[in-house]
Amino acid sequence: LQLVESGGGLVQSGGSLSVSCMASSGTLDGYAIGWFRQAPGKEREGVSYVSSKDGSTWYADSVKGRFTISRDSAKNTVHLHMNSLKPEDTASYYCAAFYDKGTTVVITNPRAYDYWGQGTQVTVSS
Repeated sequence: LQLVESGGGLVQSGGSLSVSCMASSGTLDGYAIGWFRQAPGKEREGVSYVSSKDGSTWYADSVKGRFTISRDSAKNTVHLHMNSLKPEDTASYYCAAFYDKGTTVVITNPRAYDYWGQGTQVTVSS
């Protein structure tokens, strides 16, 4: 499975941006997808997650109510729609995937994921 992110860019505070994660090789069917971000000098943190089985989602408290994750199975893509962006949302955003076997997984742990994209930069100016 190969993941490719797109859609990052520069936006003003309060603006909106969407980033996407596409499987350039393989299919996302059966894979749980997580979005992580990493700012310079900070650890990688989980932002959002969508399961493969029932479409359940999770959001970090810092983005809850502002970010929305969605799957487009027909296009083999997962989107992260980001509204009301803040300067502290500035980071490289990565999508990651693991095959969902129905076992318990700590979805905020980067080590739970087997496949990663190369990242896309999101910069929010104040």
